[in-house]
Formats: sequence, C-alpha cells, structure tokens
Amino acid sequence: MNKYLLFALGLNLALSATAQNKMQVTLSDGNIEEFNTSSISNVQFYKDNNNCTITLKNGTIKQYDGNVSHIGFKKQTAFDATNARTISYSMGLGWNLGNQMDAQNNGVSCETCWGNQETNQQVFDKLKEYGFSTIRIPVTWMGHIDDNNNYKIEDAWMNRVDEIVTYAEKAGLKAIINLHHDGADSQYWLSIKQAAADPNAKAKIEKKIAAVWKQIAEHFKERGDFLIFESFNEIHDGDWGYGANLNDGGKQYGILNEWNQLFVDVVRSTGYENKYRYLGIPGYSTNPEHTKNYLVMPKDVVENRILVAVHCYDPYDYATACKFNEWGHTGKDLAEWGEEGSIDWTFNYLKERFIDQNIPLYLGEYGAVHRDTESRERFRLYYLEYVTKSARDHGFGALYWDNGSTKSGMEAFGIINHNTGNYINNGKDVVDVLRKAYYNNDPNYNLQSIYNSAPPAGN
Repeated sequence: MNKYLLFALGLNLALSATAQNKMQVTLSDGNIEEFNTSSISNVQFYKDNNNCTITLKNGTIKQYDGNVSHIGFKKQTAFDATNARTISYSMGLGWNLGNQMDAQNNGVSCETCWGNQETNQQVFDKLKEYGFSTIRIPVTWMGHIDDNNNYKIEDAWMNRVDEIVTYAEKAGLKAIINLHHDGADSQYWLSIKQAAADPNAKAKIEKKIAAVWKQIAEHFKERGDFLIFESFNEIHDGDWGYGANLNDGGKQYGILNEWNQLFVDVVRSTGYENKYRYLGIPGYSTNPEHTKNYLVMPKDVVENRILVAVHCYDPYDYATACKFNEWGHTGKDLAEWGEEGSIDWTFNYLKERFIDQNIPLYLGEYGAVHRDTESRERFRLYYLEYVTKSARDHGFGALYWDNGSTKSGMEAFGIINHNTGNYINNGKDVVDVLRKAYYNNDPNYNLQSIYNSAPPAGN
C-alpha cells in the first residue's frame, strides 16, 4: 500500500506568508518544471513510487507518474521589501517606452502612429545592457475596448501588450503598464472633468475602469512581481492641475482617490500574484505638490505594496518646451524658477510625505529635451545629472521619459531607438550621466560636487 503524503497545508501556509514563490518539480532525468505557488490549489505526492499530482487554480491537472525525484520551493522576487527606500531602489534607474503603445490617432491607440517602429526583444536586451532596471510601458487602450460587449478588450491589443511585457521579463527587467492617454486632458472616456460634472457619467466611467482593469489583471495574474500595474497617468481636467481643481472644494481630488481605490480593489480581487503585486498610483496630474497635498493612500489587503508615482519636468519651460537653453546657478538663459534648490525642495517634501512614512515613491517620468549646440547640451546633461542624483538621494526610483524623437527642441526626449535599441544623437552621453548619478556611491560624489561642476554660461 502506497503511503500518501499530502502537503497542501504546508503549501497554503507558504502562499499566505509571501508572494512570488516558485514550486520546483525536479524530474528523474534532471529536468525541472516550475509553477507559481499562487497558481496552485493542491499538491499530492505519493512518496513510495514518486508520483505527483498538481492541481492548478484554473482546473488544469499535472500528473507525474513515477518520475519525480524532488519537490522544493524557490523564492523569486524583484523587490527588496525591507522599507520604502529599498522598494524604490529596487525599481532603480528606469526608462519609458514613450509614444509607443500609448500613441493614438483619432481615439484609436496604435503602436506606430506617432512615428516609432515596433519594438522587440533586442531593444529590451540592450536596455538591460545599458544599465536600466525598470521599463515603464505606457499603454493606451481606447479604440480597443468594445463598449457594447461588457468593455471587452480586443485580444490582439492585449496580446501585443503581453509580448512587450515578456520582452522585459526575458531581459531581466521590471515592467510597468498602465492606462495612459485614455485620460489625456479629460478628452476621452477616462474624463475626470465629466465625472466631476455628472454623477451618471462618473458611474459609467467607473464601471469601465473596473472592467478594463479586471481584464488586464486577469490576463497577467500569474506573472511575477517584476510586473507593476500603474492605475492611471496624468489625470486632470485639461488645465494640468491649475483648473477647476483649485476651486471645486476638492471634488476632483476626491474622485481620483476613489478611482485609485477602485483600481486596487479590482486588481486584488483577481488573486494569484495580483494579491501581492506592487501597484503604482498617481496624484492629481502626477503633480508633486498636488500629490503631496491631496493624495489619499488606498486601503489595501496587504501591506507595503502600493507605490506613489509623480512626474517631474521642472521647470517646464526649460525641460520640455525648450524656451530656455541653460539651467542652474551658472546659467544666464534661464526660466524664472526651478533651479537646483527648487528641485531639492520639491523632492524633500515628497520624501517627508511619503518615503519617511514608509510609502515608496518613483518618478514615473522626468527628463529634458535634446539641444542643438554642444554648449546647450552640456546644461542638459548637468540638469539630468543633478535631478537624477537628487531623486536617488531622496529615496526615489527614477524613470527617464523617451519618446523616440531624433530631433532637438520641444518634446525631443529621444535617447534610444525603440526598434533597434541603438542610441539616438548623444544618447550614450545621457545614459552614462543617468547611470553615474543613480548608481555611483562614492562618498565624494554628491549633489555638492555636481553643483560645483556646473558648466559655464554661453551659447
């Protein structure tokens, strides 16, 4: 009579204790098969003849007949969850696949409609080689959601997102996916302006948010914690944080807080790895000050798994609009505000509000556009070095925004070709500066030493 050893109890205890474990079945021929522990509902092991039956939560049964030599567990996690800083530092230096899956034309998202060619595994392998740790993959879903069929997401679009997430996983990178331009300027279905004006519109939008995130979460529920879900992008009423939100008694801030809570609840309800997955949430317009003042952290069923996302292009007229070509205390062609002290002041109040309260935070987007002369480009590199180092010192992950542009001037953030992975313009110089600023731990290399090395003014 075979002795029957059922260790489902021990397995369940492991599941409740931590996420992202793997169960490894070593076969008699030396091959190993792995399962996410959160995808398993039961395991039966018949010790005397090495038979094993694994029942997955989706109903699949894996039967091994006499060829199992060992079963063990392996912890696999992409994050050091010791505290807010170590979680943020686990994200590390990152990069945005911008103007790619977030691009759209006439309300229909399309990977190539804003000028970039399709991305591929080679690009992600090179990103890993260049020293990036986390890749943010902004995704716009509109045009691929069937409003007449329970908001069903088109399979081809979901599968393409899956392919790109898999590029990151195979390259050993962490990845972030979100709802991006669906909420751009309140012009499309994810409109906080409409939600604030009409309770019926708000209810309809929330139904769609829940349906869309439920499908995304279900699709990726067995993927490890290298994958982060970020609820939304830059949610605002069209005035970038300086519109009706300033005089509506907090109505729009409250709606976004409700939407972030809805997002967390929907994702957690799908179980599997999503029960423990790290989730990113933005404040209003991802504006640092509005985030500090008005973001309410959602309630969660697990601890320390929600990260706050902010964006920083300060000062806008320098970093994005290219109205000025120098930055910092040595420059002369300067915006009216936003120099070194302003960056440090902003990052410090974010640190006090979040990091010091053990809430991880990351710059989901930041950067400065390419300039057309060597002198102006030296100030751009100085800006990027200072901002990146300040973010690192204050305890943030930092993800550079790259839209693939090969030009200079307004919105020209490109440093890496999204189809080949090769550098654009002086992209290597930019990446070298970013890596140095984020990862150089020499005590003699600090914000003061960077400040002291600022370039001289000149055109």
